Amino acid sequence: MAKYRLKKGDKVTVIAGKDKGKQGEIIKVLTKNDRVLVNGVNVAKRHTKASMVSQGGIVDKNLSVHISNVAITDPKSDKPSRVRYKILENNEKVRIAKRSGEVLA
Repeated sequence: MAKYRLKKGDKVTVIAGKDKGKQGEIIKVLTKNDRVLVNGVNVAKRHTKASMVSQGGIVDKNLSVHISNVAITDPKSDKPSRVRYKILENNEKVRIAKRSGEVLA
């Protein structure tokens, strides 16, 4: 299984595809398919039937995007960046944005 540098809650920018340039937060990382769910990106309309729990109607649904089509958003410049790892003085391993060197949360 591959190791992913992106995590749930990261702010990412779409770098390829129909939603290129859009930004959003990762909702879920789908490791089996190498895909991520990003809030507000690749949205489709879903016609749902009414049930006891929910009302029917047209609902917006987030579809997955391939992980290679998104890049972490640099906290300083708000542009796409790559992820690097750095070991601090206290032997703590942290993720940093390559563009600015800022530590990612």
